[in-house]
Amino acid sequence: MNYRWLAKRFFSSLFVLAAVIALNFVIFRMMPGDAVSTIIDPSFSPEAKENLRSIYGLDRSLPEQFVIYVKQMLTFRFGLSFISRKPVWDELLSRLPVTLALTTASMALSAVFGIWLGIKAALNRGRLAEKIVLAASAVTASFPGFFVQIVLLMLFARALPIFPLRGTLSVPPPEGSAALFFDYVRHMALPVLSLSLIGFGGWALYVRNLMVRALGEDFVLMARARGLPRGRVVWHAFRTIMPPIITILLMSVPGLVSGAVITESVFSLHGIGTFLLEAVSGHDYPSAGASFYLLALITVFCNFAADVAYGFADPRVRIEGKKE
Repeated sequence: MNYRWLAKRFFSSLFVLAAVIALNFVIFRMMPGDAVSTIIDPSFSPEAKENLRSIYGLDRSLPEQFVIYVKQMLTFRFGLSFISRKPVWDELLSRLPVTLALTTASMALSAVFGIWLGIKAALNRGRLAEKIVLAASAVTASFPGFFVQIVLLMLFARALPIFPLRGTLSVPPPEGSAALFFDYVRHMALPVLSLSLIGFGGWALYVRNLMVRALGEDFVLMARARGLPRGRVVWHAFRTIMPPIITILLMSVPGLVSGAVITESVFSLHGIGTFLLEAVSGHDYPSAGASFYLLALITVFCNFAADVAYGFADPRVRIEGKKE
């Protein structure tokens, strides 16, 4: 591996994070509205107002606020939320399990199902199976995510009450760890299913195109001519398309996390997405800045990891993109 290239990519990622930190600070303070009115009631005494301004650092100049903001981002001590009056980091940690469960499960299901369908379509070119996969992929990829989720809610939570209509857990929650776990799974099933339906079509189309190209390579034709089993031939072809699949998998993580904002809002889940929307609408600078900073951190890390993983996954390609 070329460590000079790796260091260049690392420092460019740091530059992107620095730009995100600066833009977060400026944009949220340029938005219409007043953050002071969010935390200070008009009935407060002047002493109480000044005390709150001092606690949240609003009595300082913008350069001083920026220095404090940068320290908070770098040390992950994001201060107190204007809305809940609790530490922002504690709020994020309390909502993180829901967002992780939603994004991880939906990404795994959509990727596995989409890759499997893409391979099946490539192996059945010109047949009915390929036409069904292409049609289903095109249909699911053409609808907006929130529309699919609302339709699923109307069908399977309202008309046919198979799944809960909203929330992460029932109110009051059931007693016992097993009952609590199954209640949590019932509430998360429809959101996960919706994101999986939205995402598998892109995977199927992408893998199908890659496999069609790989199955036409000379080494695949030679393997078939030698009489190798079909499973081994398909596996060898699939191994050659692993690098771009790994890259797309890592690159899809930021978009999936961003999509969780809408999904959590539609299904009223107690996750980071709803927390971000509440922070932006309530002019909660510490919470909104921390949420966007973490999203940027995930995006930059995934981009960097995708570049590194591509070099490890395909030994024929140098990390610079040149052949050995």
